[in-house]
Amino acid sequence: MTEDQRPDDRLARSGRSSPWIGFLLAAACAAAFAAQAGAASAESAAPAAPPAPFAKVGDTVISHQEFDTAFAQAARSKFFHGKPPENVVAALQREVGQALVDEILLAKEAKRRRLQPDGAAVKQTLDGYEERYRGSEQWNSNRARLLPGLKAKLERDSLLEQLTRQVKTPGQPTQRQLEQYWEANKDKFTAPEQVHLGMILLKVEPSAPQAKWDGARSEGAAIVKRLNAGADFKQLAQLHSGDESAGRGGDLGYVHHGVLPEPAQQAVDKLKPGQISDAVVLLEGVAVFRLEDRKAPRLNSLDAVRDRARDLWAREQGEQAWTALLAKLRHDTPVKLDDSRFLPLSTAATSGAGAAPR
Repeated sequence: MTEDQRPDDRLARSGRSSPWIGFLLAAACAAAFAAQAGAASAESAAPAAPPAPFAKVGDTVISHQEFDTAFAQAARSKFFHGKPPENVVAALQREVGQALVDEILLAKEAKRRRLQPDGAAVKQTLDGYEERYRGSEQWNSNRARLLPGLKAKLERDSLLEQLTRQVKTPGQPTQRQLEQYWEANKDKFTAPEQVHLGMILLKVEPSAPQAKWDGARSEGAAIVKRLNAGADFKQLAQLHSGDESAGRGGDLGYVHHGVLPEPAQQAVDKLKPGQISDAVVLLEGVAVFRLEDRKAPRLNSLDAVRDRARDLWAREQGEQAWTALLAKLRHDTPVKLDDSRFLPLSTAATSGAGAAPR
């Protein structure tokens, strides 16, 4: 696709989902106003040279206006809370630039594979836009100019969705591939440690005064002392606990490792079956735990996790294939990028940013 074939295509690529239509309408109105304001002076002005593009991907051009529109939309979504640091803005500039380049590369690859857009789905979406914005003055004023671009973007999105499915669907693994994946990723198929716990919770509101918290700590320490002297845990839980487990004598059943709040997990990790923890301060109050039983982590056999192993293998293979495709397209297609307006990217930010387009 050459530059002179792409006026509507450039407009179409400026958004990602339905909310960007409002953004396009506002941009279209602003552009129309600017064109009217400059019409009087245009006749006497000397012909200006066409501006240099933001990027050229093979024979396809991305204008600075396209980049500015895409970046503005990304920034509105990412930085809604306020002004971000320059390093974050610099990283997003490169991310948006790479995304625009990749979108062109992938669209070309979809056409090379002779994929066709889903015309019925595109029409249904356009009909939905027509219905949704029927009463919008901006839509009615700009409809004829926007519709070709919207259609082009929806068709390209359809192609990219098909390409994504095609690349990321590796087929069924062989038995040997599953066995190798299970062997290499046993941590993914290991059931974590489980502990059978009892708990007495002295509930305190987080906003309660310090004296209330101090009192709960003292009461918790007293309960620990009584338990260590031989008092019955279930009876004390029924009398003192504010947790819903009080009716079961404080029995929480088996809990997976890592589910408990950090202070509670640290206290329980030190216990042996039958032992009582010290009073532990939690967000909801002061708790005392009794460890009833501990089940060690257990590796599930491949037969027991075959479906999960197959799904994880397919996902991993799909991601690897997608990454490899992008790397090949970037390598094989010449890309010229004008990054002169990018903010400098510090060393600290570089580690978290994607590679800038070539």
